[in-house]
Amino acid sequence: MKRTIYQEEHVAFAEAVAAYLKADVAPHVRDWEEVGLVPRETYRALARLGALGIQVPAEYGGGGETSFLYNCVLTEQVAYARATVGSLRVHTDVVMPYVLAYASDEQRRRWLPGMVTGDLMSAIAMTEPGAGSDLAGLATNATRTADGWLLNGAKTFITGGSQADLVIVVARTARTENRRGGLSLLVVEDGMPGFTRGRRLSKLGLLAQDTAELFFDDVRVPAANLLGEEGQAFGYLSGNLAQERLSIAVNAQAQAVAALDVTVDYVRQRNVFGQPLASFQNTKFVLAGLRAQVGAGQAMVDQAMQRHEAGELSPADAAAVKLFCSEMQGQVVDACLQLHGGYGYIREFDICRFYADARVSRIYGGTSEVMKSIIAKSMGL
Repeated sequence: MKRTIYQEEHVAFAEAVAAYLKADVAPHVRDWEEVGLVPRETYRALARLGALGIQVPAEYGGGGETSFLYNCVLTEQVAYARATVGSLRVHTDVVMPYVLAYASDEQRRRWLPGMVTGDLMSAIAMTEPGAGSDLAGLATNATRTADGWLLNGAKTFITGGSQADLVIVVARTARTENRRGGLSLLVVEDGMPGFTRGRRLSKLGLLAQDTAELFFDDVRVPAANLLGEEGQAFGYLSGNLAQERLSIAVNAQAQAVAALDVTVDYVRQRNVFGQPLASFQNTKFVLAGLRAQVGAGQAMVDQAMQRHEAGELSPADAAAVKLFCSEMQGQVVDACLQLHGGYGYIREFDICRFYADARVSRIYGGTSEVMKSIIAKSMGL
């Protein structure tokens, strides 16, 4: 079905991004997967296209847009180009909103210009070895000192953690009766004594998206690096979850579209028993069914994007769109890989990467089970 969510300016941005991805990113994906990260220069090149600072005010070097649709355009074009931009979406869709919403004027002047140019890449450290979706149970703590905090703890599964110049760390700064109270956001900068990075984790998919362990051993975080108010982190994190989950849904949907496209091309070219694989009724029926699923996902995503633009996307609706699109993505890439036969299991083929990358969509940003709990609660159950 024809999409109406984008205007001419979004289409122009999509064309510019697509051209760059096709020429300078897609040809290098396999090399980057080998080393486990995307080169910093790629982020700087995307910054020159305006992709990193879309929502940053012009006074800090950004585009000054309030719309999230440009971020969605970038996410979609990366999928359509069968490319990767590593941890960029965490930088733009997850971390930047916290800086824009809660940073002081001094912090904005200090960090935003570099974040816009790609000279300061960022990550957010929430998950710990013993605490995932239950943020209130995290153990990383920070004690007050005369000039700030002394930070201790460990984080894991941190996207962009091995390259990040700025890491927003969620830490417990006070003990309160309410487990969700007493959490604060502290910005740790590269080079601070006691801040070390562990190994880059070897994953099933997203091989060019560096994922690391981070360690904090008596890291002295100055008072000037407290983001927002002390003890308010849980509310801040909850406030951005709708956009974070929408971002994941947009990516899941776009990856499903791309997987279907590459499979349609493949079955037209592949001959089986002397005729094109596309000529078999089973092939046609499978692909027709996937086309209907992908169409339903697109309608849901576009409606969610529209509601988000209007400031009306509820946490439950964001959970629903993430749940549907991530589950649908998994079903689509599985069926598409099956149609590739043995070739689908070879990483040389894009569908193999689509399959491996898809699995985490049902885990990060809140598992499917957590999404169902949120939806059920909104139904009064």
